Amino acid sequence: MRKSGDDMYQELTGKTALVTGAGGAIGTAICQFLASQGAQIAACDLSVDKLTSFCETLPTRSYALSMNVADEKSVAKGVSNIREHLGSIDILVNCAGILSNNKLLQTSAEEWRQIHAVNLDGPFYLSQQVLPAMKETGWGRIINIISYAWKSGGNTSGTAYSSSKGGLVGLTFTIAKEAAEYGVTVNGIAPAYVMSPMVTEQLTEAERQQQLAAIPVKRFSQPEEVAHAVRFLASPLSAFITGEVIDMNGGFQFD
Repeated sequence: MRKSGDDMYQELTGKTALVTGAGGAIGTAICQFLASQGAQIAACDLSVDKLTSFCETLPTRSYALSMNVADEKSVAKGVSNIREHLGSIDILVNCAGILSNNKLLQTSAEEWRQIHAVNLDGPFYLSQQVLPAMKETGWGRIINIISYAWKSGGNTSGTAYSSSKGGLVGLTFTIAKEAAEYGVTVNGIAPAYVMSPMVTEQLTEAERQQQLAAIPVKRFSQPEEVAHAVRFLASPLSAFITGEVIDMNGGFQFD
């Protein structure tokens, strides 16, 4: 049955989306795009100072909470609070992440563990928390924000970051295989150089210009472009797509 215009823009009405890293440029855009489809939003980050007022601007019921994704107990408590305030969690977007540009010989063991704790352990803990209920209800979406670094080895990013994102691809694939028969899809999005603090603050001007020259489309991605891809994968009409990683690299690499 063909949907009306209003229906098409409310595809996620009645669903709740948990978005980690919601205080960042990409996370904020994801919350806005999913709310525009009718989803309730649980916006999670380490600090909720700005998130609380941000949630008040969203068109759907929303809840801001502090969560340390690297801590299993914090994740369990946060998920419990979300269910108490918003009900079931139907969509999980693992967007929280930290970057290091240090290569192998400059990477300390402490930095290695910290990067992997946030970028890989966090999505693992969260997926463990939400998947059982998704399987029980027969519907769910897990969307992991990965990075082009997983396949490039890191043009400017460091060893720990690239490794953690490669691990997140493996996690995406294995959960997708486990969850597929239950109506739960698990996919990833791998952007390269999104206009966010990771680019504007952690790359020098010379590094930015070097990468711009190497990108065939001659520009960096915008957070809204990543959010649009998340909205696509969250849609009920994307139910036949699982275990995929969408490249968003402006032509850096063709597959």
